[in-house]
Amino acid sequence: MPNKSSSPGHARRRSETRFLALSLALAVTAAGATTYAFTAGAEQPHGRDVELAVDGGTAVVDTATLAVRARTGAGHDVTLSDAAGTDLGKPGPVTRTGTALARWSYPERGIDVTARTDHGRLSLSMKAHRDTEVSWPVTGTDATATALQLPRGEGLDIPVGDAFWTKGKGQLAGSTVDMSEGLTLPLWGYSLGNRTGVSYLTPTDIGTSLAFTADKGRLRTTAEHAFDRGEGTREYTVAFALTDGNAVAPAADYRSYLAERGRLGSLKRKIAENPATEKLLGAFHAYTWGTAREAAGVEQLRRLGVDRMWLGYDAGPDPMDKAAVSAAKKAGYLVGPYDSFANGQDPKTADSPTSAWPGTVYPDFCVRDAKGRPETGFGGRGCYLSSQAFEQAEPRRHHLADRTRSMVANGADSYFLDVDATGELFRDHGKGHRMTKAGDRTNRLARMQRIEEHGKDGLVLGSESAGAWANQALAFDHGAGTPVADGLWALQKDREKWGGYYPEKAPGIFFKPVDLPAGLAKAMYDPRYRVPLYETALHGSVVNAERWELSYEKLPRQKKDRALLAMLYNTPLNYVLDGASLKKHGRELAALQKYFAPLHKAAGTEPLTSFRRLTGDNAVQRTVFGGGTLTVTANFGTTAYDGLPGGCVDARLKGDDAPRRLCPAELG
Repeated sequence: MPNKSSSPGHARRRSETRFLALSLALAVTAAGATTYAFTAGAEQPHGRDVELAVDGGTAVVDTATLAVRARTGAGHDVTLSDAAGTDLGKPGPVTRTGTALARWSYPERGIDVTARTDHGRLSLSMKAHRDTEVSWPVTGTDATATALQLPRGEGLDIPVGDAFWTKGKGQLAGSTVDMSEGLTLPLWGYSLGNRTGVSYLTPTDIGTSLAFTADKGRLRTTAEHAFDRGEGTREYTVAFALTDGNAVAPAADYRSYLAERGRLGSLKRKIAENPATEKLLGAFHAYTWGTAREAAGVEQLRRLGVDRMWLGYDAGPDPMDKAAVSAAKKAGYLVGPYDSFANGQDPKTADSPTSAWPGTVYPDFCVRDAKGRPETGFGGRGCYLSSQAFEQAEPRRHHLADRTRSMVANGADSYFLDVDATGELFRDHGKGHRMTKAGDRTNRLARMQRIEEHGKDGLVLGSESAGAWANQALAFDHGAGTPVADGLWALQKDREKWGGYYPEKAPGIFFKPVDLPAGLAKAMYDPRYRVPLYETALHGSVVNAERWELSYEKLPRQKKDRALLAMLYNTPLNYVLDGASLKKHGRELAALQKYFAPLHKAAGTEPLTSFRRLTGDNAVQRTVFGGGTLTVTANFGTTAYDGLPGGCVDARLKGDDAPRRLCPAELG
């Protein structure tokens, strides 16, 4: 009810409810705030401004330019967006409905606009009547802006004037990221002065990109949306929320947004529906090779004291057999194959079993561009396969169901479906199976749901670098924990430095240790910039780990920080294992897992309710899960803080008499 949601009392209650799961450090309430409401037909200041009450203050939209400003309850004026970077033309008259809704149009550009108060946010939606584009909102322009929050992987908090990001090795200025592909959450945010911040949510992320500039050495961002009828992107929405400026507040707002709409998944629910999912709690993850995927390798892990693991194996000619799967399940582990529905090759010459399909799936199911040419598949092999073609064929041909059934014939109780939950979506012009990117996403969700429900008890499903839109379908993901910088892909192409696909039972691409260049290491793993945006949004919904080719042992110089981050964020470490690595690193793995297991078993199904940085250099950080179920303090520095040595982490479960300490460097 729009009128109800805009009243001062209701705004206050909505704010309290929305952030109840968060600590006071994150809370954004309207308590004590002054809100302003206008009745229908009331004269607006300046004649062209639309004012709407939001949690924490009042938002004002200039209909002539789409500039947005706000006045907070504490009396501070802040700029939420500069004028649009696109010439919109003269706006039409504003029509008000009650106090929480306004409409107007830009006839010259063919765009209708609706601005409303929605769960305490300013929600501004555009609908275009012809193909066009708009550059808006233009953000980070307020003089008090101090930091940009960006959900690249787990999440970054970047000081707007930091030269490393404006013009150095981590340079963002001059780049653009596709919000549906390059970010794990459809949002960004800014911290402003006076304990104020702003969150920008773009539920219409398909067709939207985020461009970075450095104006006078300060990072600014501009969203750009393409209204395209063929792509199905003629509608565009941005939701603004005032926050307290905490670095994870935009993600907290997004978690609330999902919950309000019934789109926030729950591990507790997933465990109730499939009890095997509970084995994820306390588990590290590992892909196995050679003897590590045999029953003897599984038993060796158990003898080391590892009580929970997720064990995966590739789709090569030597998968885990029934004896190994049985040993894993007996040990309390989850076990599952790697698969992909994304690639197709000629079955006579396919270089991977996952790319070989029966009949004429290849080339009939290839995604095709507007000229009818197939989209070349991953690594220049074969083609990408159309999810629409599969969905249309599945009721009769059962290609996907048959593949899944054959992959778990050994008794596996988990499944890793590569690519499906990532942001790389396709528009398909192929005759008989046309689809938009939104249709591709819908198809992927449908087939992931079928895998999750496969068989009597279902399968514990994971995918790669899961976008937030897939959180209800998945139990875990590999990759969304990694804030990948572009330089990583170039490094991985250097087989001499990174390693290749041989030897077969211990490929260098996974096992060869690598020293990251200093700039790349800083962009990805410097704890000064890292913040748990993904965990704030989705902890307790999806178990999130790093990319599988970036195993814990792959990057020796980052081991300490990665271990501290894993404990701080309550997320598992990811490994690759063969017989030699089990022998060399098994005891260290067991010690780390022994520390992690009780923390994750207690808090893995709980939300992250507070994130704070306790020192000015950001070296000491603290998280709280479940409002006090688990408190973790990590010291990434070299000097002690309140008795906690540098390079160590303290964790305290509710009811503990003393913290549990881990110093990862002492285990190596």
